Formats: sequence, C-alpha cells, structure tokens
Amino acid sequence: MKTKKKKLFMVSLGCSKNQVDSEVMLGRLQDYEMTNDSGEADAIIVNTCGFIDAAKQESINTILSLHGGRKEGSKLVMAGCLSERYKDELQKELKEVDIFTGVADYAKIDELLESGKDKFTDGTFLIDEEERVVINSNYHAYIKMAEGCNQTCSFCAIPSFKGKLFSRSQESILKEIAALNKKGYFDFSLIAQDSSSYMRDKGVKDGLIGLIKKIDALDGDFYARVLYLYPSTTDEKLISAIANAKKFVNYFDMPIQHISDKMLRIMKRGAGKAKTVELLERMRAVPDSFVRTSIIVGHPGESDDDFSEMLSFIEEFDFDMVTVFEYSDEEGTSAYEMADKVDKKTVSKRLTAMKKVIAKKMAKKAKAAIGRSFEAVFEGVSDEHEFLFKAKKKIWAPEIDGEILINESEVENPQLGKLYKMTATDAAKDKIIARIDESA
Repeated sequence: MKTKKKKLFMVSLGCSKNQVDSEVMLGRLQDYEMTNDSGEADAIIVNTCGFIDAAKQESINTILSLHGGRKEGSKLVMAGCLSERYKDELQKELKEVDIFTGVADYAKIDELLESGKDKFTDGTFLIDEEERVVINSNYHAYIKMAEGCNQTCSFCAIPSFKGKLFSRSQESILKEIAALNKKGYFDFSLIAQDSSSYMRDKGVKDGLIGLIKKIDALDGDFYARVLYLYPSTTDEKLISAIANAKKFVNYFDMPIQHISDKMLRIMKRGAGKAKTVELLERMRAVPDSFVRTSIIVGHPGESDDDFSEMLSFIEEFDFDMVTVFEYSDEEGTSAYEMADKVDKKTVSKRLTAMKKVIAKKMAKKAKAAIGRSFEAVFEGVSDEHEFLFKAKKKIWAPEIDGEILINESEVENPQLGKLYKMTATDAAKDKIIARIDESA
C-alpha cells in the first residue's frame, strides 16, 4: 500500500535573501506535498523577518493566525531572523509554536521536524551545494553571494543577529547559476546584505568584479543583475565592470538612505554627499541604465533642513525607482540610543511629502515611456484587474520595480515566463500600459 505523503505549508516573509533560505528548506522537504491550505498541513513553517517593527509584527501575526486554523497534531515552526533575534523572549511567550530555529539551520529543517526539538546553532547559514526549490517564478532566481555585513549603519540591527560578512565561493555561485540555467531559469539577481563588499572578508577588494567577469564567461543563454551596492564599497571600476559585462543588464541598485552630509555621518554610511552623487551620476551616464535607490525618513537628528535637502535631491535626480522607509527604532543599534528622536507626527508628515514626490516622479517616467519598445517577461494575469495581464521589464528586478500592464497582444496565447518585445501604448499613474508585439 502506497504511503500517503505528509503535507507542508510555508510562508516566507521579508527580503529576497530570506526567500533563498526558504527555498533551501523546501529542497530538504521534498518528501512533503506542498499545500495552499494551512488547515490540512502536517507541517507549517514561517520563515520570519526581524528587520523593522512592521516586519516583526507581520511575523507574529502570521504565526498566531496560522496557529488558529491548524489541524490537531501538526507542527508549527518559527524560523529565520525574528526567531534568531528574540529567541529567548519568543520561546517563553509564543507557546503556540512547536519548534523554534534561527538563521543557521535551514539545511537541517528535515531533522528538526523529525526530532520536534528547537535548534539554534551559532553563526549563520550560507547556501553552498544545497538543492533549492525555487518559488514564485519559473524563469527568475535569486543568487545569494554572502551573508552578514561588516557595515555599522546606525539604524540597522542585521549584523547583531546575522554576524560579520561571510562570502560564498565563486565556484559555488557559478555552479548554481549553471545548474539553474539548465533547468530553464534565465534571469538572475545577485544578492547579499552588502553586495559590493563580496569577498572582502577573504582579503579580496574587487571580489564582485571578479565574480561578474566569471559569470559573464559562463555558457548559457541568461542575464543577471546585482542588488544592494553600498556607497563606500562601490567605485568606478565596479560600475564599469557591470556596464561592460554582456550577460549583465545595466542595473544599479544603491540604497543611499540620505543625502545630507550631516545625516550620512550620523547614519555611519562611510561616504558623504559628494561621493554618493558622483557614483549616482556615473551610473546614470551608463547607456540604457536603470538606477534605483532607497531612503529613510525620520532618522534621529534629521532636521527640517536635512529633510528638505533630501526631498529636493530625490525630486531633481533622475532615479528610475525610489523606495522610502520610515525610520524604525531598533534595539541593539546606535540610533536606538540617540536622544534627538524625531516625533511621530513630523515623521508621518515627511513620509507623506516624500511619497508624493516619488509618485509624481514615477508617473512622469511612465508617461515618458509611451511609444518606446522594450523587452519584458510575460507574467500572466495582473493583480490590478482580471482582464489585464502583467509583465516585468527585462532590466527590472522582480517585485520591487513594479509591473507593466498589458491590454493587447499581437501574439496569440503568450507563454508564462517568456521574454517578448513590447511597446508602451499608454500610462496609468505610475504604471506603463503596453502591447506584446512578438517574441524576443
């Protein structure tokens, strides 16, 4: 008699780096049958995020909600960053959870479910030869280059629970890209907490440049981009390496967090306004480039003048995408100890003003694209409306850079996860509306 497979329900919260760790867990649990109904699952895993308050609350709410609807005898697992960061407190308070584990034992999840015991190994986990089950896409995969971070940003708690920079070997990364490409994946995003510091923990200053050149020399039909460049570890040579690599799109993602010299110093960013602007202008000058950034509003010490300087810069510089975050006061960071906090009302007002500037900027970008042709991957039905389809521009990163809305096609029955040539025909606020013309 055939043994009935146990069922697994998983939620991966937070960043793309967390997603890779979730994919490693899925690779270890292929004896389970995936289900979209948590109520019938024998094992429920929540890979949590512990970066900022909103993410922490989402993680807790998800755990409590899933516990409320689970079946008798199932195992509820809390894994990841939040579990690691507050392991002592959570183990005492969240009696709903059966198994707690942190950021070092993703590849042992099968053993943990079997034993039913908590496990917190010292250190962190970095994918090497583990098999992953890529989720959310049939053509794109994230490639994690490193874990941890050597930066000391005032607002960031990540090094406190992820540790120092730990780079993955070139050989491991190259092998994974080649293997995934053979499985049909052709769009890759290289990620780390600080991608431009790749291999600096091994004493190699230009490690990312070397990796880009090795990836560029690989056989196979694919393209890649790098996410999360850091101003103090990015230079002209790295920008040129990306621009000159045939297999890399000219995508430049450098979170600046602020532009005021005073605030950059307080935030411990390691690079002042002059260098930051110089790098951005060099990225912008690369033909067919896409330049994105992220900023923080309301960090302790931010005056009206500091905010106005940043608001004007975001308004004036030709960014393709800007993400804004409200400052989150996190234990274990130097900013948490600062006395000159910005009151919530002022932070909210600044956040609203910044979002208006960004929305206006993105709407202008979308309108300017009308009539232009580009390559994009067809991604099926849009969340906007059941009669619209969606696509991701080839150069864009998944999820964070938006979506193209499609309302007409010269191609009958376009294939999910296939690259097509498209033309922008209209714009709806910050979204481009396009027509599929032909296969790319």
